[in-house]
Amino acid sequence: MSERLHAIIRASAPGLSPRLWYGMPAYARDGNVVCFFQSREKFRTRYMTLGFSDKANLDEGAMWPTAFALKELTAAEEARIAALVKKASS
Repeated sequence: MSERLHAIIRASAPGLSPRLWYGMPAYARDGNVVCFFQSREKFRTRYMTLGFSDKANLDEGAMWPTAFALKELTAAEEARIAALVKKASS
């Protein structure tokens, strides 16, 4: 799933550079991490997490989500992730 997530992020926001951030795969714009993902195995949780830093352009009113649990990637989730990453990196 992490390989597919990497492909979605790279295709949706080619301007983001892959890097490691606190040992996690992350994607940065101008040296600032915009999004990252945490493996469930490393953190011993029941799901992988896709997160967004405060540098992500996702502001929506006074409250918005900054992390999402991922148990599987269907076409619907892939489309939502692509849209979020594109918006976050703009």
